[in-house]
Parts: sequence; structure tokens; C-alpha cells
Amino acid sequence: MSPPQANSATPTPEPIRVLVVEDDPVAADAHRMYVERVPGFAVVGTARTGGDAQRLLERTPTDLVLLDLYLPDGHGLQLVRALRAAGHGADVIAVTSARDLAVVRDGVSLGVVQYVLKPFTFSTLRDRLQRYAEFRSTAGEASGQDEVDRALAALRAPQPASMPKGLTQATLQAVTEALRGAEDGVSAAATAEAVGISRITARRYLEHLVEAGRADRAPHYGAIGRPELVYRWVSER
Repeated sequence: MSPPQANSATPTPEPIRVLVVEDDPVAADAHRMYVERVPGFAVVGTARTGGDAQRLLERTPTDLVLLDLYLPDGHGLQLVRALRAAGHGADVIAVTSARDLAVVRDGVSLGVVQYVLKPFTFSTLRDRLQRYAEFRSTAGEASGQDEVDRALAALRAPQPASMPKGLTQATLQAVTEALRGAEDGVSAAATAEAVGISRITARRYLEHLVEAGRADRAPHYGAIGRPELVYRWVSER
């Protein structure tokens, strides 16, 4: 009788445990859903305030905090300072509409490993989470400077994708300004007239903004004829 074979299966690594801190219920649900769609990550809780987050972190093992910086009871970086003072080593990915680079520098000094600007798409967050997982998986002693650089490079976002063929940054900026200035939304035809381009070209730029998560669109039903698509800028908090 042959001896029993040893189980050579590689053990499944434990998922990275994520706490979502976001005061907006709709955004919190979306962020939770996004995280749970990325293999290797698990949401351990959702907090709406900094105080709630601290209490959850005291009793719930957490590896990563997905942190909104604008919370009802204070700035998100205040929460990070409190966590560090308490000796909590969870990493932080800031999710925010803030574009103040001084805030970014403060966050880096406190151990914020990534910034994701609102609004964002699932693919954007997935990329940041996957890069974080790659960085987290590095272990052992580096053989030299190159290996250290490669480990740190895992956290860096890729270079921005090039503009779709035929689109220019200057025209995109003009279309963006026209869209942001239209509180009730704007059609491709109205955008074309405002910017001085063809309706087809205007629609290409507007669709590009939709795909980038910067705008949304909905049909507008008039009295007669086919419904017209109306584009609206996605407001920032």
C-alpha cells in the first residue's frame, strides 16, 4: 500500500482586510462594492465618521483603510495622525476630491500610500489596489538599489493614458469648461456651438469625459423626434 501523498497545494493567501471610511452612503456602498470585486481584498467594515473608524479599528484587524478626507467630525488626516499616535500600522489610500498638494505632502508623511481623486471608475481603484497588493507582497532582503526601486515603483500609478486619436488637450479643456458651466446639462449640439467644433467632434469629447468618470449622460425627451442625450458634469464634493 502506497504511503499517503503530502498535500502540495499552495495555501491561499489571506485577503487584505480593508476598512472603508466614507460619510456619503451611496459612495460608501460603491467603494465597498469596488473593493470586493478585486481578488485578494475583503471589506471588514464601513465607517461614516472618523470616530466610528477609530472604534472599528480598535476591535477589527485591518490592513488597509480606504479613507475619505472630508468627514463630518474632522479631516481624514486627523484620523491618520490619531492612528499613528496609537501605534496602528494600517496603510491608507486617500479617496478625495482635494487637489491641494500640501495636503498630499502631509498625507505622505503620515503613511498615505496612494491618492485616488473623486470621481473615479472601478478600473482606477482596481489598479491602485493591485499595485498596493504587489508592494505589500515584497519581502526579504533587497539585493541592491534596483530591487528597492522596483518595490517602491509598485505603488506608483502608471503614466496617464494618451488621449484618444484625434482628440487634443486644448479642445478637451474647452469642452470641459462648457460642460461645467451648464448646470442643467448640455447636448453635443450646444457644446459644439459653444466651443466652435462640429457636433460629432463634441460628442466624442463628451463621451471621453463619460468614460473617464468626469461626466454622465441621460436622454432628454422633447415634444417630437428622437430623445437627445444631455451630458452633465459629475460634481465634486
